[in-house]
Amino acid sequence: MDRRGSRGEPPSELPTPCAHCPLLCPDSHMDMKGYKWVRWRVWLCRVLAILTGGLFALLLYWRPQLGVRARCTPCPLVLADVLLIQDSGGKQHVIKVLTEEMEEGSWEMLGEVDDNESRDTVQLYQEDQKAVLRYYLLEGLRYVWLDRKGLFVRVSILNEDWTCKDLHGFKKGLGPLEQIFRRRVYGSNLIDVPVKSYIQLLFEEVLNPFYIFQLASFILWMLDHYYYYAICIMVISFISIGVSLYMIRKQSVTLHNMARLVVDVKISKSSGEEQIVSSVDLVPGDCILIPAEGLLLPCDAALLSGECLVNESMLTGESVPVLKTPLTAADRRYCSETERRHTLFCGTQVIQGKGGGPNDGPAMAVVTSTGYFTAKGGLVSSILYPQDSDFRFNRDASKFLLFLGAVACMGTIYSILLFIKYKAPLKDIFVRSLDIVTIVVPPALPAAITTATIYAQQRLKRLNVFCISPPRINISGKVSVFCFDKTGTLTEDSLDMWGVMESSHDGFSELVSDPSSLRPGPMLSALACCHTLTILHGNPLGDPLELKMVQSTGWTQDEPNGNGQILNSEFGGHTVLAVMNPPSQQDTTAVAIIRRFPFSSALQRMSVVTVAPGGHSVVAFLKGSPEMVASLCKEETVPVQFSTTLSNFSKDGLRVLALGYKPLDVATDLNTIEREDVEKDMHFLGFLMMKNLVKAESPQVINMLNMASLRTIMVTGDNILTAVNVAKNCGMIGSDEKVIYVRAFPHTDQSRPTLRFTLGDEAVASQDNIEVITQGLYQSGYSYHLAINGKSFAALCDYFPEYLSKVLMRTTVFARMAPDQKTQLVKELQKLKYKVGMCGDGANDCGALRAADVGISLSEAEASVASPFTSKIQNISCVPLLIREGRCSLVTSFSLFRYMAMYSLIQFCSVLILYSMRTNLADLQFLFFDLVLVTVLAIVMGKGGPSNELHTTRPPASLWSLPVLGSLLIHTSLIILGQTGAILFTRAQDWYVPLNGTVPGEDNWPNIEDTSMFAVSGFQYIFMAVVVTKAHPHKKPLYYNGWFLVLLLVFSGLMTWLVMYPLPFMRTWLKLYEVEDLGFKFVLVGFSALNFFTCLLMEMLVDIGLLNYLRLLRGQRPSKKPYKCLNAQLLASPTWPPLNQALFPTHNTIMSLS
Repeated sequence: MDRRGSRGEPPSELPTPCAHCPLLCPDSHMDMKGYKWVRWRVWLCRVLAILTGGLFALLLYWRPQLGVRARCTPCPLVLADVLLIQDSGGKQHVIKVLTEEMEEGSWEMLGEVDDNESRDTVQLYQEDQKAVLRYYLLEGLRYVWLDRKGLFVRVSILNEDWTCKDLHGFKKGLGPLEQIFRRRVYGSNLIDVPVKSYIQLLFEEVLNPFYIFQLASFILWMLDHYYYYAICIMVISFISIGVSLYMIRKQSVTLHNMARLVVDVKISKSSGEEQIVSSVDLVPGDCILIPAEGLLLPCDAALLSGECLVNESMLTGESVPVLKTPLTAADRRYCSETERRHTLFCGTQVIQGKGGGPNDGPAMAVVTSTGYFTAKGGLVSSILYPQDSDFRFNRDASKFLLFLGAVACMGTIYSILLFIKYKAPLKDIFVRSLDIVTIVVPPALPAAITTATIYAQQRLKRLNVFCISPPRINISGKVSVFCFDKTGTLTEDSLDMWGVMESSHDGFSELVSDPSSLRPGPMLSALACCHTLTILHGNPLGDPLELKMVQSTGWTQDEPNGNGQILNSEFGGHTVLAVMNPPSQQDTTAVAIIRRFPFSSALQRMSVVTVAPGGHSVVAFLKGSPEMVASLCKEETVPVQFSTTLSNFSKDGLRVLALGYKPLDVATDLNTIEREDVEKDMHFLGFLMMKNLVKAESPQVINMLNMASLRTIMVTGDNILTAVNVAKNCGMIGSDEKVIYVRAFPHTDQSRPTLRFTLGDEAVASQDNIEVITQGLYQSGYSYHLAINGKSFAALCDYFPEYLSKVLMRTTVFARMAPDQKTQLVKELQKLKYKVGMCGDGANDCGALRAADVGISLSEAEASVASPFTSKIQNISCVPLLIREGRCSLVTSFSLFRYMAMYSLIQFCSVLILYSMRTNLADLQFLFFDLVLVTVLAIVMGKGGPSNELHTTRPPASLWSLPVLGSLLIHTSLIILGQTGAILFTRAQDWYVPLNGTVPGEDNWPNIEDTSMFAVSGFQYIFMAVVVTKAHPHKKPLYYNGWFLVLLLVFSGLMTWLVMYPLPFMRTWLKLYEVEDLGFKFVLVGFSALNFFTCLLMEMLVDIGLLNYLRLLRGQRPSKKPYKCLNAQLLASPTWPPLNQALFPTHNTIMSLS
């Protein structure tokens, strides 16, 4: 048996990570460079670190790639001590290469060396006549050096080319030496989330640039004699560090406990013995035995014999247990996704294991992946190392901080020139000019912005919507298109039996609404036996559709209990999986199910093999989508009315399945027969119709999204006509809107690739009618919807990429879509710069849920890792709820950002104005503004909830837009005007005494200039919180935020009291000048009020579009988003889509996207 690994082409990214998933296995990095330590460079860096007081070491800590280049020299990868890796996302990693000595020649246990270039094995690096394995760890994944390829690749490459037949060869187990070697190469079977010590966390937290900035500011403030302020900020920083360390460690421990799974498992050894080992020691190739009472899977494993009932809710959110069946010993390459119905995934719970091994022993499975290479490991990795979201608000926030930094530099230069003019001491020039930087760049800005997300997350949790990725909340506010699964999402999970219709030589028989009244025969047996139900605690368990189907026949199911040899002998010695017993009134015998080929979304079918008592009458039954079943049946057995009958039922919104059967030769080896041999040359039996009702909430929610100009799309695995019917019932397609079916056909030996757009209206019979309706279609604008199925979608992607974006813009129904096609659809929509939402309820949607910008899984699990959001609300009413919260959070984040920016600019202006008069704000004045006013207001500003309705416009996400920058400029100008006006008014008073310009600022306290600035700027901090707080249309009005409203009134009253009637001890603490002129105080308060109303008026004018007139100067610019440009083109197009015309590829190159 060949057990070596080979590199294969990775298939599409699928929900369950298989060995080829590019998200989990990025062995082809964008860039990888090797470096070797140079001793003299290392010592030089240490000397520089000492000479610079640690600053150089700090720089290398913040920029590890710079540290590598400073301490090392480039070298070939095979000699490297350190690797500098840039992944596909542009993120850089500095990785240390690890080595481990191995026994000479031990790598040959993985298989003999093959000259075939497509097959590779680990080549151990020879060093001083010793075999050394070179590897590194990146985000939990182990990469080993392959000498023939000349690069590091995933260690899972060793088992990527295993075939299903190879896996069956592991039934005997591994030898002791081979197991030891594999353990060294693959590493321990642990999903180990590191939990750092408090000391290590403290070290990393303190060296964060934010706290280094705080430390530098603290030193600066102490030098400037701001002792109270500096000490308070430092105490708050220590508290913040303590809370941060506690939260980080708590989250790490929680994730560590969730991810770490260590159990004892029983394995089969090559000696024939069975041994209980720790799951930590499992390696790919180990054969594990599944006990009857079940097991919590510590690895990914392929089931070789027996059956297992598995709860996969932790991975997929799907609450219905899944029956896993044995993998056939076929000569095809194994992949966990394509063989998912035969694969036991790590982290899932085997509820029940049924024997099927030799002598009716326990179920057997072979380990295929361990550690972070498992399905659970991939999901944990996505939580630990999430991909950076390309959200414009986050990008603009970083750019705006740089802008504020530039403002701080200009203020610093101005301060230096000012103090040089005043001939101030060098110390004052240094301290006061740098103090400007600490004022303009607010270090608390990132923390303040996150408060909006935290409040939104708490509100969602109270409404049973749980989030494991808080940054996605803001992104949900920008969603422009939402995709929905059909069954279980838009429609009910439960199905009602509608009836069956048998086929005959003359066509179809009459509809039979009660299948139990069918005469004994293949159709009745197919309905009773063609399923994957199992018995747990005496109750049947499985797919709701199959439960309804079997219940409608009146048949009951029994399963082997204990030693099944007696039962097996009753049915000709075959291994019996289940026995289906007919009701007593039916004149027929029991039937045993001996083979199951479970349903696959990709195959769109399932089948079983049954035998009668004594092993007689071996029959295979097939159930699946009508089109697929018909294609596997003999042509002469399919009625000519097949298409029209199917179309009629599908248009009524019925879930239609087809059934087929085929007698098998009794002499056939049923234990080794392949699925392909069973599911061919079948006899068509007829249709099974189930009624799948639309959930009551679905039309209301879809209508709400339509009214809010949010595009809705249905993505389902069901029949296209059924999907269109449900789309009409939900309101996705209006009653007066046309449906155009997109049919794309791939290249064949007889024909070229073809694309057609067909109007789905049977009344259109002539070309004249087509032209009339087409004319009305084009003249009415957006009054049509496209519908396409999975096969046509694949052909469209492969042969007609030039039409793909146009089709995506107008398609509302995607039917017969496989799980990987759902994921691909989401990514294609994202390429058009849509922010895509996805709502689904189970495993088939897992990949799309994770690929979407906002994925919502309808699941009873509170913390399913299948998607960023999990809703316990079992209908789509959670979608507008999340969008409203996202919009509210985004608007609040904007308000907080603008408020923190205005706070910095207010203080920046007031300090520079006071600098020009050789004074400054006092120590406790700074403390009062920063901690009492600004911090408290910023914390409660985000508590306002979302609006009850969805508005047609989405909130902006760009901080560099004209309204945002224009309003900041206008408000800053009004702030400066208010502050300078207050100073000029103060100087105009008869009792005004100028400051002593020869005395430093702190010796001038208290003074009237500082007191006037304190009064005006204090009111500015308060009223600016009101001015920048946005409510309509995405948030509730201001008065709904009770805490914010109360604090505004309290702080306004407090400032008025401090200006009008401050108590002596308050004047002393705050260094306020005693003013006896009550009229002057009234004018200051009135002046602040006027400043407030002016700013508020300008903000209202900006909101209604005052600055939009400036855009007229530059002219109208087209949108940069592709989907908006495409929409404009389609609306202006008089001939698209071309109906009933055969379109051919415009080029000969096939672009394979599927």
